Amino acid sequence: MLSAVAYTAWVLEVVLSTGLDPVQAYISELAAEDQPLGGLFRATDLVAGLCVLAAAVTALATGQTGRTGQTRQAGQASRSGPRAAGRRAGRRWAVAGWSALALFGAATAADSRLPLSCAPTSDEMCAARETAGLVPATHTAHAVTSSLAMLGALTGLAVLTVAARRYGWWPPVGRVGPWLLGAELLATGWSLAAIAAFEAGRGTWALGAGQRLQVLLVALWLAVLALGVVRADGAPQGAPPGAPPQRESRPVDRAPGRESA
Repeated sequence: MLSAVAYTAWVLEVVLSTGLDPVQAYISELAAEDQPLGGLFRATDLVAGLCVLAAAVTALATGQTGRTGQTRQAGQASRSGPRAAGRRAGRRWAVAGWSALALFGAATAADSRLPLSCAPTSDEMCAARETAGLVPATHTAHAVTSSLAMLGALTGLAVLTVAARRYGWWPPVGRVGPWLLGAELLATGWSLAAIAAFEAGRGTWALGAGQRLQVLLVALWLAVLALGVVRADGAPQGAPPGAPPQRESRPVDRAPGRESA
């Protein structure tokens, strides 16, 4: 959940003066080296990336899937038959999804350490230097890490959403995930088209709005995933996925002499 909050730190531009147009500017420009609040946004990106990376690595290390009690140890109870085959298939989905999220987290953390030197959408000189290849190599490195981060996010979102619906894991993800995935694909298409238009000198096509929607949808999905994992961990052993935690029952004291004969 902390990663989702940190990943949406850019909403602070609503109340803080950044000097950038949120509809037109790359979201990465908030963290550029020449921006007054660049250090703040680089720090929040680092926190978001490290939190996602830690959660994904923990899930991979513990064999976490979406079903209560279905860990690596539990999976060793039966190694043959249809159920075992289903568990192995589910584990492959889980490993693929959590690995993609680990890539997303690592690339986001690296992204925060490789900031742009200036803001090309609002600074014509910066845009000209970038076109001429006169900007630091961090611009190219930043583009690579940003692409890897979004690739990991999209893959993780898609794989874990499909797994949640196929195996009944994390009911909140199964219900909301497909809608968020569809919207994320549309936002990604918008962002890619806008970037291509900007690089071709045809305007920004509301590039900033598309990227901010893209990032917001990823953050919402991370929050939904966190909710689903917490609910699964709190459910009783052997209960269906998403079952509410059992309340501890207390014995009822009977008054002396009231026992039935």
